[in-house]
Amino acid sequence: MFEALYQTFEDSADSSQSAERVAALRSTFRKYQIDGYLIPRADRHQNEYVAPADERLAWLSGFTGSAGLAIVLRRQAVLFIDGRYTLAVQSQIDPEVFEPVALAQISPDRWLETKLRKGSRIGYDPWLHTPGQIARYAVAAAKAGAELVAVEPNLIDLIWTDRPKAPQGEITVHPPRYAGEASAKKLARIVATLGSKDALVVSDPHAVAWAFNIRGQDVSHTPLPLSFAIITRTGKPKLYVDFEKLDDSVRAKLKPLAALAEPKDLKADLQDLAKKGKSVLFDAGTAPAKLIQIFEKAGGHADVGTDPIALMKAKKNATELEGMRQAHIRDAAAMVSFLHWFEGEAAEGELTEIEAAQALETFRRDTKKLKDVSFPSISASGPHSAIPHYRVTEKTNRKIKRGIFLIDSGAQYQDGTTDITRTVAVGEPNASMRDRFTRVLKGHIAIARAVFPKGTSGAQIDALARLALWQAGLDFDHGTGHGVGSYLSVHEGPQRIAKVGMQPLEPGMILSNEPGYYNAGHWGIRIENLVIVEPREIAGAERESYGFETITLVPIDRNLIEPKLLNAEELDWINAYHARVRKIVSPLVEPAARKWLKAATQPIE
Repeated sequence: MFEALYQTFEDSADSSQSAERVAALRSTFRKYQIDGYLIPRADRHQNEYVAPADERLAWLSGFTGSAGLAIVLRRQAVLFIDGRYTLAVQSQIDPEVFEPVALAQISPDRWLETKLRKGSRIGYDPWLHTPGQIARYAVAAAKAGAELVAVEPNLIDLIWTDRPKAPQGEITVHPPRYAGEASAKKLARIVATLGSKDALVVSDPHAVAWAFNIRGQDVSHTPLPLSFAIITRTGKPKLYVDFEKLDDSVRAKLKPLAALAEPKDLKADLQDLAKKGKSVLFDAGTAPAKLIQIFEKAGGHADVGTDPIALMKAKKNATELEGMRQAHIRDAAAMVSFLHWFEGEAAEGELTEIEAAQALETFRRDTKKLKDVSFPSISASGPHSAIPHYRVTEKTNRKIKRGIFLIDSGAQYQDGTTDITRTVAVGEPNASMRDRFTRVLKGHIAIARAVFPKGTSGAQIDALARLALWQAGLDFDHGTGHGVGSYLSVHEGPQRIAKVGMQPLEPGMILSNEPGYYNAGHWGIRIENLVIVEPREIAGAERESYGFETITLVPIDRNLIEPKLLNAEELDWINAYHARVRKIVSPLVEPAARKWLKAATQPIE
């Protein structure tokens, strides 16, 4: 029996009470002397996945996307969303209450500048915004003759009477056989980057987890312990975590590394550092504005910059890389078993999107190594496949009919995190589908085969994934690739392949390679593998060069490939890739799936 244990298909979007809740929020404005309020989709760490207690934006508006910002004024309420959610938001919010605004059209700060009245005061929770965000909003408000003011407590929390409790997920130690480097050594490396700075405030739980070799259970799909840390040039670092999350054995392993404290103690320690005149670095991307305000109010001068842990964490060590390879081989066997099963079931015409997602999760659980899915599966048929971040629910679930089916999914194993998208034809694809699919494949191959000099950023190679689409007057609106963590977040920075990906790519970084094409309202295509940046030896080269090792090992649907659009080098790549997939994965699957795999990886002439 197939079932999903790590994801649900309930439609949590509920805008039926938005009008009442927005009215309740506005009723607090008089007491706090404000004329508007900012509600981000964020927790105190700017996490992608947040605990139920932090889903304030969803509770207020009904919008369940992973990024967004609402601005509620006395007579107007807007919801800012990015390109991933322009279609989904229409069915989730009450248009009589919230007006959706695309970030591509206008930014929140620009909107504030044009909409605020002179003398108005706009409130925000300083725990849920970064200093950079607040600086932009404050400048915009000032240009309008208005004022941005910090308001505590959070106004949503005041009116959310049945708000869930804060998470209390158990913290575990990430063993050396997976981490590959002792925490003490990592901490020493971090200290070495501080230079003249006296301390680093670690506000990103991913960075805390990596530095102290711990994992947690506080949010869905990413093994995070919600926590802070202060790492100093001298003396022990300090780890701020709810003691309820620590059992005696974990506490004993952490004590030699760090002084343990509760999160409530962070304020006093920041004030103490400020009074002593210490130079303290805060991470611009994840530090709450509140922490900087506490530090500076006590007389300190905050250095808001980049947490050095982010880049260290991005460059995986040999143990982590081998773990990722093994996780992907394991995951490939589950995917092949699923695709073999899917081909037979989909032909009947009764299989649904939810049933497909349940089946894939079950095949992964059968490995006996699955800890969680790395994100809710995008199981999308027909027009749903044209929505890049579609999430199937019981309300949207549809039967998988002839045409295109797209499955974007991933797994969390203790030795690695996976993320893969496959687009398959159900029945005979038409010429347009084959053309678009092959153009996406050409872009995918161009990234996979890319060789580039040291210092090259993701932005510099992003165009390779788009060129075949551009030649037909086509494109896609998301990035080509994101970074991936090692039993951490499936979306990791600072590395990315995108028009705005300015971080130079370095050996050990793991990224996705996922160009796509979306025929809105009809069907969509995406092909995604994960790749490792690795050194490349080139005869006669004058510069140090890098390339990519592809670690995802799952067939690409030959039925959707138009061979006439591929050149000889591209044909050689797809045939060599399929031969590698067949060799590595065949021994790991049942005979029927092995037979299917052999047919699915036959050379393309």
